[in-house]
Amino acid sequence: MRQTPQNAVFTAIDTTDLEAAIALGRAISPISGGLKLGKEFFTSHGPQGVMAVAGETTPLFLDLKFHDIPNTVAGGVRAAAKFIKPTMLTIHASGGPAMIRAAADASAEFGDERPLILGVTVLTSMDDADLKAVGVESAAEEQVLRLAELAQKNGADGVICSPREIQALRNVCGSDFKLVVPGIRPLGSDHGDQKRVKTPIEAMTDGASYLVIGRPITGAPDPAAAVSTIVGELAA
Repeated sequence: MRQTPQNAVFTAIDTTDLEAAIALGRAISPISGGLKLGKEFFTSHGPQGVMAVAGETTPLFLDLKFHDIPNTVAGGVRAAAKFIKPTMLTIHASGGPAMIRAAADASAEFGDERPLILGVTVLTSMDDADLKAVGVESAAEEQVLRLAELAQKNGADGVICSPREIQALRNVCGSDFKLVVPGIRPLGSDHGDQKRVKTPIEAMTDGASYLVIGRPITGAPDPAAAVSTIVGELAA
């Protein structure tokens, strides 16, 4: 059974190199609250690769962003919960009420070992102009709030959101709804392709539940030292 995260930092291991991912997992997992593995890694190495990196006890955020008809998404949630047992699992909230409910119901079948179902709202690489380009006239924050409310009403445990929407989501969705926040950049680090960012302390102060941090940790000369610094700053 996977452990409860010891702190709020989930380190994103974004590589397809299995040996490098395993080495990073071993170095970081004793310090970080958990590990995040996503589509690129999963497509390359499957459940076996995920288990090789995270083992059976390290808290795991499996970021596969399921988005399909309700029955198919429910099947994907069941398969992940049975064979990988992630702590958290993502779906696209834009898949609609029936799809969200199907994912939540499938997760509930696993009782105490069920993964938290998190709705992806607006990707942190997108801003208002990007939304308009795909036919969404709402501003990013308005769309995030709309999809978060939809997710909460249909059984999701929380959402993925950018740092900029944390406070608004807390006001709308309450204190128990999980807010998992990528787009976190420590002071002085490169923003990369993230457009809506904050520092770890800013995000936690605003009300984030968990932070997802990738390149500032995994791209550092000493990843374990980098995550240790962030965790220490948050504890202080």
